[in-house]
Amino acid sequence: MSQLGFQRRRPVRWLTPRVLISTGIKSMLAGIFGSYADKRELQQSLPSPVHACGDDEVWFDFVADLGDGFDATYSVAFLLAAPHLEIDGHTLPRGQMLVMGGDEVYPAATYQAYEDHTKGPYRTALPSADDPPLLFALPGNHDWYDGLTSFLRTFAQQRAIGGWRTEQARSYFAVELPHRWWLFAVDTQFGEYIDTPQLEYFRAAAERLAGGDAVILCTPTPAWAYAPDDHRGYDVIQFFDREIIRPTGARIRVMLSGDSHHYARYSGSDERITCGGGGAYTSATHLLPEELDLPPQEARIPAPVETFSLEATYPSRTESAKLAAGIFRLPFTNPGLWGLTGVLQTILAVFLQFGLTVELDGAFGELATWAPTAFMVVLVAFAAFAFARLGPPRPGRALASVLHTVAHLALAALWAAVLLWMGGAAAVWMALLVTPMLIGFLDAELVALYLLVASRWDINTNEAFAGQGIEDYKSFLRMHITRTGELEIYPVKVPRICRSWRPNPGTPRLVPDEELTAELIEDVIRVSI
Repeated sequence: MSQLGFQRRRPVRWLTPRVLISTGIKSMLAGIFGSYADKRELQQSLPSPVHACGDDEVWFDFVADLGDGFDATYSVAFLLAAPHLEIDGHTLPRGQMLVMGGDEVYPAATYQAYEDHTKGPYRTALPSADDPPLLFALPGNHDWYDGLTSFLRTFAQQRAIGGWRTEQARSYFAVELPHRWWLFAVDTQFGEYIDTPQLEYFRAAAERLAGGDAVILCTPTPAWAYAPDDHRGYDVIQFFDREIIRPTGARIRVMLSGDSHHYARYSGSDERITCGGGGAYTSATHLLPEELDLPPQEARIPAPVETFSLEATYPSRTESAKLAAGIFRLPFTNPGLWGLTGVLQTILAVFLQFGLTVELDGAFGELATWAPTAFMVVLVAFAAFAFARLGPPRPGRALASVLHTVAHLALAALWAAVLLWMGGAAAVWMALLVTPMLIGFLDAELVALYLLVASRWDINTNEAFAGQGIEDYKSFLRMHITRTGELEIYPVKVPRICRSWRPNPGTPRLVPDEELTAELIEDVIRVSI
């Protein structure tokens, strides 16, 4: 891969301690200092054109959550770059525009990470093109972890990425499409608010809208799906619709987002599609609600409540529920976690042996004997409670934390009893040699068991799938505005990614060495103005 100008990267192992800690710190710092490092305010001085794509008709693509392991990212990029796709009896030409809908790199944004995880694979898939398609990118939370510095250097300086050409100068954009269709992509920075320069940009763009026009709204997160747990993101969408779109007489007909690494379509007065299958680990669909009543009762902007029905998911709900059991591979998919549990269990075993076998006189002696063990118990409990707090609030989360903590401590106590029974030098050697491997493995499997059980109540569901790092089940959207003005949406799935590639002297630079197929997730979705 170095001959292609980048390093082939493995998928992120999200439950290894290093990744958990570093990503957690970046997320915390971004949340604390995000408003101070917000580069959206500074973008006011940058050019602010309304872009255009297509004449009488246009084909364009949407992909999100793409910059992870090479095989998954490149499998999707290879299909997006193909001159055309033959899928279920449909001939789908390559898009004249590619919209990246957020989280273009994992685990955090740096210039080198973009080069290895995103630019390199896409440049290899389409090194050149006679009629270069446009490329626009919307930042997600992982793009925001460095305050957008690397994102703007990568996508907002009008530099080509292989055969794709970039035009945007800001982290948000508006594109005029044929037959009174528009695409507005809004940068909401962690779902908090829309900055003043961005509102001014879209107000200026909206002056070109007229009554009856149709808008495709792209947001970094599917706020409609998250609204039952956190209405703030949905408040932003409602505000944007009320202030920018509706005064013109236009209507939002489709909402697109990534962030959740699956495909899910809710249908009501408009279509709301999550399609985050561009390369990151596959996430669950079996716990998605069958219906969404929007806006939620807690919303700040009152509006009539409408029910949106879940029409299709990928993976299917049944398959997603089966995939959850794969979490028992956790010690092997995240060996760093196995190492951590081995170290913690070894320390606990040594401290417990010390407390049970060593006698020190007086209160201070007792304190010195059991203080190390007490410290480890508190540390394990704190880690279990902090882990259960990842994700949205759920009833029973505290109980799950307690049971999770008790399970780890019970394993340590049982192993300490075995060592105490053995006694002597054998116990010492068993504590130092067997604990890190065997007991550490069992402790990691306890984490897996906890994730499987807790995820049934939608507690730590994301971690139950992130821990598996499933690379298959990828997806993207190919869209077509026809000559009659109808929008056709082709939801494309890639059931199995390619993991073996061979060099190719032309375009693309690497081609599959095994079968790589694409199919439709559901029938073509047709939306009229």
